[in-house]
Amino acid sequence: MLRRLSLRARLLVGVFVIAAVGLAVADVATYSSLRSFLLDRVDKTLLAGHAQVEHTVGVPRGHDGDLHHDGPPAQGIDWYEVRTTGGAVLGSGFVVGGGSPPVLPAALSPTKSERSGPTIEHVSYFDVRSQDESQTFRVRASIDPADPTRIVVVAASLNGVFGTLHRLLLIELLVTAAVLAAIAGLGLWVVRLGLRPLREIELTAATIAAGDLTQRVERAEPRTEVGRLGLSLNAMLAQIEAAFTARAESERKLRQFVADASHELRTPLAAVRAYAELFGRGAAERPADLARSMAGITREAERMTLLVEVLLLLARLDEGRPLAAEPVDLATLVEEAVDAARVVDPERPIDLAVEEAEVLGDHDRLRQVVDNVLANVRAHTPARTPVEITLRATDGAARLTVSDHGPGLSAADAARVFERFYRVDSSRTRASGGAGLGLSIVGAVARAHNGEVTLEETPGGGATVVISLPLYRSEPGVDGVGAGRGAPAPHPA
Repeated sequence: MLRRLSLRARLLVGVFVIAAVGLAVADVATYSSLRSFLLDRVDKTLLAGHAQVEHTVGVPRGHDGDLHHDGPPAQGIDWYEVRTTGGAVLGSGFVVGGGSPPVLPAALSPTKSERSGPTIEHVSYFDVRSQDESQTFRVRASIDPADPTRIVVVAASLNGVFGTLHRLLLIELLVTAAVLAAIAGLGLWVVRLGLRPLREIELTAATIAAGDLTQRVERAEPRTEVGRLGLSLNAMLAQIEAAFTARAESERKLRQFVADASHELRTPLAAVRAYAELFGRGAAERPADLARSMAGITREAERMTLLVEVLLLLARLDEGRPLAAEPVDLATLVEEAVDAARVVDPERPIDLAVEEAEVLGDHDRLRQVVDNVLANVRAHTPARTPVEITLRATDGAARLTVSDHGPGLSAADAARVFERFYRVDSSRTRASGGAGLGLSIVGAVARAHNGEVTLEETPGGGATVVISLPLYRSEPGVDGVGAGRGAPAPHPA
């Protein structure tokens, strides 16, 4: 049944039951302790008063031989009786006043030993009702030490004791009820206060389930269990939001990638189709048109092949497929790429300064990185714009810097220049810079070599591409790589 209740109700029921049981145990213990104390005090009163009764009872009254009480009243004694061990009553009566006498058993046999002054008496204690059932007496029966054939019985009313116990019981019931009510009210307030963060977590979860991933649990602090739960939920929600944001961005980039790739492939495919139609319209019978059609088909096929190979390379890099891992003399590679760039664009001044630097990686892909950066400079800067290229080996990394003095890039363009198919010129013509995959390949290959690439502003205007790759250090004496190397020396340009 408790499983069907809410956590708040179960906590309240648990607190209430524990408090009720605890109070009940305390009430019973208090009642029993007080009852035992009061009865013990009555027993001590009977013990103190029976001696006086024994000394004052026994004087003959006239000629009938009956006993009578002669002397001051015994304190705390209400009734006395003297009888023989055989059960014959020798005398009895109220010490002070009157009332209904107690109903004593016909046979008394005191067996308990109790010290009374210098002597040891055989006594017994028990409770009896009065003849009219109006009160209860505490009775002490003892064998008279002066006359072992007589039993002296003294009794005291327990009405005062029971009255005290009844008042105590009433007080306990009232106090217990008041305490339980206070505990219930205070417990309800404390439980509501303690579970309020859980309610807020519930509302936050409902809001998040509705689609608002920016919501967070308020007042989450590490001092309480619920607060630590809120902190954990906030951390989890931050990761979920980041994952959903990354997923949305990935889907956006994927859609953009598919659209751009389709657009780039559509142009050469349309050209191939046009040349094929030209062939079908009779170009085969005209040598000039035939050569033109075949050359066009070949050129567009090569263009599509290059685009597909680039896309496949990017896909392999995205999947984390390992590249070739061999020592590469980066200084020589950069020099070869610069020589090729000078042949392609002989009028552009290129200033080269390199230091000896060796990295572990794929030679062809690293050459492609340098070629793409230089091709990007040629495509986006005016003719004869100077270029400075430096290669330095510092702090365990080879740092290749390519700086131009062209128009530069805006902050928005600089943030996206390494995205695939992104071009500063949004037109789709070949003259505007190709498919927009050059720098994306640069970034992907650099990351595949555990490096990084950044774009900075050239002092005085222009753009600077900085490529950092970890230097390769083999064990000394192995293939001569890393053996006997000192500080990197400038490599001649």
